[in-house]
Amino acid sequence: MKIKYFLPLFSILFGFLFFISCQTNHQQKKEKLRNLHDTIGFAQYKWQMDSIYNRFQLKDKKNNNQWKAVICPHDDYKYAGKLYYEALKGINTNTIILIGVAHKAKKFNLKDKIIFGSYTHWKSPYGKLPVSPLNKEIYSKLPEEDYLIHDDMQQLEHSLEAIIPFLHKKNRNIEIVPILVPYMNSEKIDVVSTHLSKVIYNILKSRNLTFGKDLAIVISNDAVHYGDVDWSQNLAPYGVDSLGTNKARKHDLKIINSYLINNIDKTKIDSFLYETTQKEDYTKYNWVWCGRYAVPFGLATANKLNILQNNKPLKGTFLKYETSIDHSLIEVEDLQMGTTAIATQRHWVGYASIKYE
Repeated sequence: MKIKYFLPLFSILFGFLFFISCQTNHQQKKEKLRNLHDTIGFAQYKWQMDSIYNRFQLKDKKNNNQWKAVICPHDDYKYAGKLYYEALKGINTNTIILIGVAHKAKKFNLKDKIIFGSYTHWKSPYGKLPVSPLNKEIYSKLPEEDYLIHDDMQQLEHSLEAIIPFLHKKNRNIEIVPILVPYMNSEKIDVVSTHLSKVIYNILKSRNLTFGKDLAIVISNDAVHYGDVDWSQNLAPYGVDSLGTNKARKHDLKIINSYLINNIDKTKIDSFLYETTQKEDYTKYNWVWCGRYAVPFGLATANKLNILQNNKPLKGTFLKYETSIDHSLIEVEDLQMGTTAIATQRHWVGYASIKYE
């Protein structure tokens, strides 16, 4: 009698454990984590971020800002850390679309299509940062000729992982939609940003969500790369003495003041692209901002989205500009961090923080 009742009970128990095991394995297989690429210039641990904040004398404060979009640097924290904070302090949404650079686009022969990934999470100093379900919903509603799913490109790119620790430190509830922008001409920027902004607008409308309150766009960019040492070629058209450095800074500020602040429109966006790339070949740079495609694409998308939802263009406000050589630097070497490039008058980078409301 005991064996008679035991066998069915054993079968049920075995079946239950097998089901649980299958479910667990399915969940493990389903999760896809994007690991860190740069563990030198950026933080990979919470205690590193705490120290960075302390050394810059920063503190996240609750505020009622509803910045809709920002331009934020992505260079080593030693050089640009304070400008990350300046750019991101008014981003208070739980869903953030990250528009990044595709530095290795040439390696994969990528152009004229925005790059999504299939990752479910990105590694952060604060754990696994979820990729929003909107990621797949957005690209599934875009024309196929507008985008690619390219995990290798997203894994090798550092321009978004640099920003994530600051956003995740401030708000542990965020979800992201990471998008990279490779070489792209003005016509393609206009077409794809129109499609993307309409898709986002319809999603927000269907859920009764608001641009700036529920969703924001963060555009990753470092400004001019200047000098004649340790670049692929001479990038110092004004020379590398103090006068040349000052002229290069003024050139950057002229670009910002002419094209990236006040009311945004297509003329400004196109003019920025033509200022930073060559008209006869848009894949070649003219003035070396690494966000020469991410910035115009991100601004075009954000501006069109604001016009769709609020019937008015975005207004940009300059927050701060620095270079890697114009201010005192904090120590990071004792934090198991460092720098990925030198900072001298013959090799430096500019950084801009700009908000859009």
